Amino acid sequence: MAGHIDTVKLNDGSSIPWLGFGNGSGNAKKAALISTKAALENSLYHIDTAQLYGTEEATMEAIKELGIPREQCYITSKIATAHGSDAEIRAGIEETHQRMGTIPDLFLIHNPFIGHEDRIVPTWKVMEAMKDEGKLKSIGVSNFRPQDFEKILAECKHKPSVHQIEFHPLVLKHLEPVLAIHKEHNIITEAYGPLTASLRFPKERKNPLEATLQKISERLTKEAGEEVNDHAVTLLWVKAKGGVAVTSSGNPENIKGLARISRLKVALTPEEVAEIDSIGSQYHFRYYNEHMSKNFPVPDLPKDHILPGRNP
Repeated sequence: MAGHIDTVKLNDGSSIPWLGFGNGSGNAKKAALISTKAALENSLYHIDTAQLYGTEEATMEAIKELGIPREQCYITSKIATAHGSDAEIRAGIEETHQRMGTIPDLFLIHNPFIGHEDRIVPTWKVMEAMKDEGKLKSIGVSNFRPQDFEKILAECKHKPSVHQIEFHPLVLKHLEPVLAIHKEHNIITEAYGPLTASLRFPKERKNPLEATLQKISERLTKEAGEEVNDHAVTLLWVKAKGGVAVTSSGNPENIKGLARISRLKVALTPEEVAEIDSIGSQYHFRYYNEHMSKNFPVPDLPKDHILPGRNP
């Protein structure tokens, strides 16, 4: 992979860059071609798109306009719906192939409610078959609760390689049973919304992580010889935990900053990771609360340590 970004090994033997650019939200989605080109121009070659975002075609157009070889890029997409027969599911996946003119490096079930919940296993079996046929590469899931994993893991031929979820220190307590499944089955945690703990914490409340993030930021800035702010610290926390982070921006300067962070050669110490984990686990703040809230209760924490997220 060009650009010398560290990678994470998946359970199918392939590797994924540890930091990716998502074009599925905010201004990055509104101007997907422009934002994706900005990411690629800064050598952020890991691009996260999806059928639901409507940005698959813009992703490939950006790559082609810049003349970047396809093999230099790592592309993730996701299936939006799984209503109907197995043949219809297969056809839906092949629509991604047609829109993109390529097979994504990673293809996910976007969430367990893409159709009826009883369609999770049939959808996964179609993806497994297409993987065996060479029509999909790595396969995984997104926004899965423990009960969703139980369905797939009971019958799967190929375990999910990746689980993409909202992941940051303030959902650690809630995710304990999910992360235990990841550990048991060697499934990589891929974080969306990884900056939530530093970027989106309610302004009317004092952020319990602020002092710790600032302390680590100051240490890493000295070590790196360049600024490593609290946002960078939260991304490096994901990396230190063996995960992959996907984040987004429509601001060209912020995109340059993400590219710079992707190549930082500094790292959190185990003690710093443990300190962040300890503080984060005392709170629950899920920003994207439209996911993983149904039949998956919030953790047993003091009421004032459970904060409301964004309305669906």
